[in-house]
Amino acid sequence: MESTVLYLIPALGLLGLVVMAVKSSWVSKQSSGDDKMVELSTYIAEGAMAFLKAEWKVLGYFSVVAAALLAWSGTMVETSSPVIAISFLIGAIFSATAGYFGMNIATKANVRTTQAARTDLKSALKVAFTGGTVMGLGVAGLAVLGLGSLFIIFYNMYVVSTGGSVNGMAMEKAIEVLAGFSLGAESIALFARVGGGIYTKAADVGADLVGKVEAGIPEDDVRNPATIADNVGDNVGDVAGMGADLFGSYVATILATMVLGREIAVSDNFGGLSPILLPMVIAGIGIIFSIIGCAMVRISDDKGDVQKALNIGNWSSVILTTIACYFLVMWMLPQNMTLRGHEFTNMGVFWAILVGSIVGALMSIVTEFYTAMGKRPVNSIVQQSDTGAATNIIGGLSVGMESTLIPTIILAAGIYASHHFAGLYGVAIAAAGMMATTAMQLAIDAFGPIADNAGGIAEMSGLPKEVRERTDILDAVGNTTAATGKGFAIASAALTALALFAAFVGLAGIDSIDIYKADVLAGLFIGGMIPFIFSSLAIAAVGRAAMEMVKEVRRQFKEIPGIMEHKAKPEYDKCVAISTQASIREMMLPGAIALITPVVVGFAFGPEVLGGLLAGVTVSGVLMGMFQNNAGGAWDNAKKSFEAGVEINGRMEYKGSEAHKASVTGDTVGDPFKDTSGPSMNILIKLMSIVALIIAPHISVAPHAADHSDSSIYETNTVIEQELEESFTDEEQEDLDEKISN
Repeated sequence: MESTVLYLIPALGLLGLVVMAVKSSWVSKQSSGDDKMVELSTYIAEGAMAFLKAEWKVLGYFSVVAAALLAWSGTMVETSSPVIAISFLIGAIFSATAGYFGMNIATKANVRTTQAARTDLKSALKVAFTGGTVMGLGVAGLAVLGLGSLFIIFYNMYVVSTGGSVNGMAMEKAIEVLAGFSLGAESIALFARVGGGIYTKAADVGADLVGKVEAGIPEDDVRNPATIADNVGDNVGDVAGMGADLFGSYVATILATMVLGREIAVSDNFGGLSPILLPMVIAGIGIIFSIIGCAMVRISDDKGDVQKALNIGNWSSVILTTIACYFLVMWMLPQNMTLRGHEFTNMGVFWAILVGSIVGALMSIVTEFYTAMGKRPVNSIVQQSDTGAATNIIGGLSVGMESTLIPTIILAAGIYASHHFAGLYGVAIAAAGMMATTAMQLAIDAFGPIADNAGGIAEMSGLPKEVRERTDILDAVGNTTAATGKGFAIASAALTALALFAAFVGLAGIDSIDIYKADVLAGLFIGGMIPFIFSSLAIAAVGRAAMEMVKEVRRQFKEIPGIMEHKAKPEYDKCVAISTQASIREMMLPGAIALITPVVVGFAFGPEVLGGLLAGVTVSGVLMGMFQNNAGGAWDNAKKSFEAGVEINGRMEYKGSEAHKASVTGDTVGDPFKDTSGPSMNILIKLMSIVALIIAPHISVAPHAADHSDSSIYETNTVIEQELEESFTDEEQEDLDEKISN
C-alpha cells in the first residue's frame, strides 16, 4: 500500500503535464490572424524571451553560489545533509521552468485570442482560458512531480542507508532535502515576481502617463513607443512571475504539512507515513479535479457571463476536491493521533481541510467585492474621480485599508478553527486543502494577462471596435480574478507560515516566543518593518524605471517626426531595453533582504529572537499584501469603469473625460501596489520562514533535547506519561506530590 501511494503521487503530476501538453498543442493550432498581428505578437514574444534570458543569467549565478553555501552548511550538523544543495538547484530549475511554461503559451495565446475575438466572445474566452489552463497544469504538475519524485528517491536512499528501516533522524534529513527544494522554488519566485513586476509596471506607467495623459492616445496605440514593452511586461510579470510565485507557494504549503506530519507517530497501512503523504496526495487529486473544473468554463454567446463561467469551474473543482479529501483522510489516517500533546482524530483533519476551503472561498468572495466593477468600493473611487486625481487616490487608499478588515477576521477564525480540530497539523493541512486546486486558480488568474495582451494587439492592429470590446470584457474580469488570486495566495501564506513557524520552533529547541524579553520584542518590531521597507524598495524601483521610460517616450515623440501621423515607426526596442535593464538591476536588493535577514538575526541573536522576527514579518506582510493588492485592483477597475461608461452625479462619463484622466493617475499609483510589491508579500513571508527552518539545526539552543526526530519514541513517552498519571487516584497523587516536595 505504501509504495502504491508513493508512486501514485508523481504519476498524478505527470498526468497534469500530459494534459498541459495536449492543451498547449490545441492553442498552437489556432489561427494567429493576419501578418500585422503576427508581427506584433512576435515583437512581444522576443521581448519576453530577452528578459527571461537576462534574468536567468543573473539567477543562475545566484543559484550556484547559494547551492555551494548550502552544501557546506549541510556538513556542519548531524541533522543536515549536503544533498540539500542538489534539491535547492532542482527547485530553482523547476520554478524557472514553471514560469517559462506560462510565458511561452501566453505569447502564443494572446494573438490567437485576438483572432478568435473577431468571431465572438465565446471563442475568445476558450482560447484565452485554455492558455491559462496550460500554465495552471504546468505549475501544479511540476510541483507534484518534483516533490513526489524527490521524496521517493531520498526516502528509499535512507531506507537503504539505515539497513531497511527509516528512523527519525533519517526522515528528518529527507524532509530537510525537500525544504531545499522549496527554498530554491521560493528564491526564484521572489526574484521573478519582483523583477517581472518592476518590468511590467515601468512600461505600463510610461505608456499611460505619456501616451494616455499627455499625448491623448490609447495606451495600446501602435504609435506609443512603450506599448510593446507594456505588453511584454504582462507576460514577464503577470504570467512568468506569477507562475514561479504560485509554484513556490504550492510547494511551501505541501512542505509545511509534511514537516509537521513527520512528528505524528501512527500505526497505519503506509509504513507510518500517512500524515506525510496525505498533503502530496491531496495536491495530486486536486490536479484531477482542476482539469474537470477547467472543462466546465464556457459561455454560449456574446451575452454570456464570463465571471459566472469562471466561478462555476472554480467552485466545482473546490467542492469536488473537498469531497474527495473526506474519503482520502478516512482511508489513509488512523482514527486517533497526537502532535505535541494535542490529540485529534482523522475526522478532525477533514474538518480542518474543510475550514481551509471555506477560508479560501470567503477570501475570494471578499476580494472580488472590493475590486470588481459595479460594486460599492470601486464605485466610490469612480465617484471621487469627479473632483480630480487627489480624491481618487484618497478613495483608493481608503478602500485598500478597509479591505483588510473582513479578510483578517476570516483568516483569524480559520487559524483558530483548524487548530481546534487538528492542532498545528490542522492549520497546515487547511492550507494544503486550500491550495489543492492551484491549477484551477492559476488558470483563472493567467487568462487575464492573455486577454490584456489580446486587447493590445487588437488596438495596434486596427481591428474593428467590437474585437476590442470583447477582449476588454475578458480583461476586466481578468483584473478581478487576478486580485482574488492574490488574496487567495496571501491567505495560504499566513496558514503556511504558521505551520513553518511551528516546525522551526521544534527544530530550534525552543518552547515558545516570549515577547516580554526585550530582544524578542525588538525582533518582532524589526520583522514588522521588513514588509514596509521591501515594498518601499520595490515601488521606488518602479518609479525610477518609469521615469526613464517616460523620458524615452517623450524623446521619441519629439525627435522622431511622423510618429503621430503613422508615417514613422517608434523604436520599441529602446523601451524594452529600459524595462529589462531596470528590472534586473533593481530586483537584487529586495531579494537580498528576504534571504539574508533571517540568517543574520538567527546567528547573531538566537532562535527566539528570530521567531519574533518571523511573527512580525507574517502579520505585517499579510496586512500589507491585502491592502496593496486590493487598492491596486480597485483603482484599475475604477479606470476601466470609465472606459465602459459610468454614471456620475446623474451624467454619463466616458474615456477621455477629466474624471477618466484622474482615474488613470490613480491606476498608475496602484500599478506597483498590485503587480510588484503587493503580490511579493506572500513569497516574502514564506521564504523567510523556510530560510529560518533550514538554519534551525545550526542555531538550535538544545539540538537533542527538542529534536523530535525519533518521533515514535517521543510520542510513546508522552502516552506512557499520560497513562501513569491516569493510574493514580487523586489521594495517591496528592500523597506522591507531598513526598516529592519533601
